[in-house]
Amino acid sequence: MELEENSIEIDKKEEMKLRQPLLVKNRRNHTSQHAIVGVNLCPIESLDYEIIENDLFKQDWRSRTRVEILQYVSLKWTLVLLIGLSTGLVGFFNNLAVENIAGFKLFLTNNLMLQEKEFLPLKLCKYYRYAKDGCIFGSVFGVAAGFVVGKEGPMVHTGACIASLFGQGGSRKYHLTWKCLRYFKNDRDRRDLITCGAAAGVAAAFRAPVGGVLFALEEAASWWRSALLWRTFFTTAVVAVLLRGFIEFCKGGKCGLFGEGGLIMFDVSSAKVAYSSTDLLAVISVGAIGGILGSLYNFLVDKVLRTYSIINKRGPSCKILLVVTISLLTSCCSYGLPWLSPCIPCPHHLEDHCPTIGRSGNYKNFQCPPKHYNGLASLFFSTNDDAIRNLLSSSSDGEFHLSTLFGFFVAVYCLGIVTYGIAVPSGLFIPVILAGSSYGRLVGTLLGSHCELDAGLFSLLGAASFLGGTMRTTVSLCVILLELTNNLLMLPLMMLVLLISKSVADCFNKGVYDQIVKMKGLPYMEAHSEPYMKHLVASDVLSGPLVSFSGVEKVGNILHALKTRAHNGFPVIDEPPFSNDAELCGLVLRSHLLVLLKEKKFTKHRVLIGSADIMNRLKAHDFGKAGLGKGVRLEDLDIEEEEMEMYMDLHPITNTSPYTVVETMSLAKAAIFFRELGLRHLLVVPKTPGKPPVVGILTRHDFMAEHILGLYSYFNPHE
Repeated sequence: MELEENSIEIDKKEEMKLRQPLLVKNRRNHTSQHAIVGVNLCPIESLDYEIIENDLFKQDWRSRTRVEILQYVSLKWTLVLLIGLSTGLVGFFNNLAVENIAGFKLFLTNNLMLQEKEFLPLKLCKYYRYAKDGCIFGSVFGVAAGFVVGKEGPMVHTGACIASLFGQGGSRKYHLTWKCLRYFKNDRDRRDLITCGAAAGVAAAFRAPVGGVLFALEEAASWWRSALLWRTFFTTAVVAVLLRGFIEFCKGGKCGLFGEGGLIMFDVSSAKVAYSSTDLLAVISVGAIGGILGSLYNFLVDKVLRTYSIINKRGPSCKILLVVTISLLTSCCSYGLPWLSPCIPCPHHLEDHCPTIGRSGNYKNFQCPPKHYNGLASLFFSTNDDAIRNLLSSSSDGEFHLSTLFGFFVAVYCLGIVTYGIAVPSGLFIPVILAGSSYGRLVGTLLGSHCELDAGLFSLLGAASFLGGTMRTTVSLCVILLELTNNLLMLPLMMLVLLISKSVADCFNKGVYDQIVKMKGLPYMEAHSEPYMKHLVASDVLSGPLVSFSGVEKVGNILHALKTRAHNGFPVIDEPPFSNDAELCGLVLRSHLLVLLKEKKFTKHRVLIGSADIMNRLKAHDFGKAGLGKGVRLEDLDIEEEEMEMYMDLHPITNTSPYTVVETMSLAKAAIFFRELGLRHLLVVPKTPGKPPVVGILTRHDFMAEHILGLYSYFNPHE
């Protein structure tokens, strides 16, 4: 009994030892630990999405008339309309250029093969890729040259850039500023516009307006609200209507060699969708294997990107050499592998001409005799979009042999991995769909008459399984695939495959986008808190020492803090005689301090000057974010020596209602609070009286795993 009591006492002591570092050790020597570990792992910071409710902001909103408010709302909708129109135009001309450049290349290649000039097509393929490499014109030439890349990534980036350009409201540097756009000089409105631009990019790439909205919600944006949903949907609708109008105009070959070839739309609505319980087992297997192959794809892409980053850091010559190497490899595969494929007799009673000569189609002759075609050439000597159409086609059962599909799958799978990351604007959607559809077609052909689903529908399910295994998104991918294929009857099977592939792949690694974000060292916060955060409280990860200002602060102290600290926000504390005791007044931003210092609103004595005097010379939009992020800098200030001893009233520019949490709040809860509200600064206040009004400030970097596990190395990151 005595031994049992002693063991219980020892267990209690051990438990107290484990708890002590979480609450006490941090406050004793956390500053020295922080100096060793470091918190700013990446120079990228959060933006000021929170509305700064200072006196200037409040007065600005109170002074606005109904006409100005209506103008503000109307301009928002006008800007998203312009974003949709601009992104739609870019998407159309992007597709148009790809169609014509790739069509001309494939037309010449096919003619040279018919003239038995076998080595000239290889030189032509290499020339096209090298021509792009010399100037790297971008996504158009990368896709048209035959690289296993997609144009959806560049389109999303282009849409976001267009939105950012409109959101800046011009530039003072080039004297292109408009008074009507001054209301948008804040990160909150720009974030909303950029989200609309990203959704418009997806809609332009896939002609999938609803999928674009869901992709922006599920993958691109970390903060969402109902008003943003409406604007994003309106933007993608504009893109869809515009593209549809251009498609109708281009019918009949008015826009080049291929007409509709480059606009991605894989119609499988004519396929018969019927399946039994045996087919469901096959579908489940497709999803599980697709998840495994997708996670392997992510693993290899991560290794390749890390290798390429080392090569690309050595200079432009190494970048070009790497692109030339991948160009040569792709050319050799595209031209060399079809020589290993047997010639197949053309099917009887074929509506389409076989072999197809001088245009896009399923049956390419290559080196085969008349009335024969080469299966691998039919896939390699087409644009990526046409190759996907051929694989998804339900009217071409038996067109591709098992050896053809296996060889194409291995080649595209490997080429997609080694191509992503070179100095060419590229996306991952099309390479993954291409590999997945060839994998699904292979399974469908292998099963043959044992399943009621045809090979074309298995190809679609294979593409879905690969997308789920690599991207790890479900809802947006499901809708995008439905909009691409125009077959709602495949919805149940597609949902099943996506859920299975994502679940299986999550057992091995994270999604490809998450891996790239981590590799770049970006301080991205997950939507959920990490398991070890529940053992910590907010004060356990604070970085010190804390720098704060008085409500009326000496100019010299402010300048010294701005020069020695890189912080973007500082607590403002009122002290006697401006308050009975030290109390938190609010938070002031670095950018606002610089504007006020430049205007030199100083006083010789420590007195309150109020907001009226400052408002006579400055308006709320003067504190807005400048175009291209170029605001007032420390180097722009010209403070005289005698002005260093003067005072500046910070109350007019202080946010008097900052978000705060008590120091004993669970770190897990604080992390969710921080992310869901889209904050940049979260003030930590004491639980008990008798302490300073502010214990510290939590920023994005304080929630990063590298920072927390550096302080508490004995934590298991998964427990």
